[in-house]
Amino acid sequence: MLTIEKYGAIDIGSNAIRLLISSVHEEDGKVTRFKKTSLVRVPIRLGADVFRTKEVSEDNIIRMLDTMQAYQLLMKTHKVVRYKACATSAMREAENGKKVVQLIREKTGIQIDIIDGAEEAAIIAMTDLNELINTDATYLYVDVGGGSTEFTLYNNGKIVISRSFKLGTVRLLNNLVSDEIWKEVEEWIFENTKNYTRISLIGTGGNINNIFKNSKKEVGKPLSFLYLSSYYELLNSLSYEERIWKLNLNQDRADVIVPAVKIYLSAMKWSGARKIHVPKIGLSDGIIKFLYSKKQF
Repeated sequence: MLTIEKYGAIDIGSNAIRLLISSVHEEDGKVTRFKKTSLVRVPIRLGADVFRTKEVSEDNIIRMLDTMQAYQLLMKTHKVVRYKACATSAMREAENGKKVVQLIREKTGIQIDIIDGAEEAAIIAMTDLNELINTDATYLYVDVGGGSTEFTLYNNGKIVISRSFKLGTVRLLNNLVSDEIWKEVEEWIFENTKNYTRISLIGTGGNINNIFKNSKKEVGKPLSFLYLSSYYELLNSLSYEERIWKLNLNQDRADVIVPAVKIYLSAMKWSGARKIHVPKIGLSDGIIKFLYSKKQF
């Protein structure tokens, strides 16, 4: 017998707030199927406030409230049976973060969990990579966000190690990443990948998704280090306005895409990877899988 339920995942990031609604299809004797029903993104950019002032601004609190009220209505009309809302780097560091969470719960009924970097990496790692990962290969999974980047090393189909660093696109745009952080990331990647050969990257995040879409590559085919390097040079040769006009980028994408590519290229260089797979998954997909796993117990 086929049963279908809808789950909701809210990802409150440093650059944008996303709502993913997925249909979960279950049938006796068959593998559960997850189908994306709706994806909405609002570029509030909480990190621009928090990483400088340590607080979410009044203007962004209002925008968050409006967004969460809209998401609550969308989940209601979609008949979502369970949801989880996770806030990451910016809300972790906001001194008024708990007050904002309480206000949103009072006004919308949505409970937000502020998760640490380790939990964020663990939830991201719950995404299903079976169709992408060869069980006899090694991959460095790199999820670039506005406030942090999560790295997970896979070998023979299993997680070896995960780590979250305060290295994100919004931080970089605001010159809030020290040379020491870059060095720490470089050393971590090198030390954990040096004993493996033929490593490939798995890249997730809105920026790498955008680049893959514009590459016209066939779904499932990786991007090369050379292609990404050339694209990085192109981005740097254009002004912010030119990226919007010539590359047809959104306003909130045209600036953060440059530091995002720098992070991916650096990870490829330090790990020795020559190609990057782009499966279009991330924290919100991990949240859906997390909700389903909790249902099973």
